[in-house]
Amino acid sequence: MEKLSLVLWRERELLETLHFKLEVEQLVLASGRTRWLMHAARDVDAVLSTIRETEVLRAVAADEAAAAIGMTSNPSLSALADAAEEPWSTILAEHRQAFVAATADITALADSNRDLISAGYRSARETLLSLGETTDGYAADGSATAEPVRPRLVDRSL
Repeated sequence: MEKLSLVLWRERELLETLHFKLEVEQLVLASGRTRWLMHAARDVDAVLSTIRETEVLRAVAADEAAAAIGMTSNPSLSALADAAEEPWSTILAEHRQAFVAATADITALADSNRDLISAGYRSARETLLSLGETTDGYAADGSATAEPVRPRLVDRSL
């Protein structure tokens, strides 16, 4: 159980780091200074990669802990907490509560960042359209195909 708890602490630290990196990304997006956006996105991807690697370690440690108390492999953290004796039951339940809270915070922040990125994309597209060309699609070689904007007739009497 101790090994599992150590891996869970590591995952909690990584989730906190992910939350920080997502906030940095949000600040970059909100400021409109896109120069650092790729760096911020790369930092988020690096933390996510480390979290995926740690998930494998957690799965192995959870299987070992489950075997030690007579459970089948691939148990949920909640099931392990229910089956474990004290103090491990309380410790695992606290880890689970922390994961639920962190996941909710990170999901909300990621959704907010996604909205900011979408708004920036729409703004850039509108700016390009106002410059007099529209991007209709892509050619077979991957280059963008554009055609000039045609003059429009506006009936101002309405």
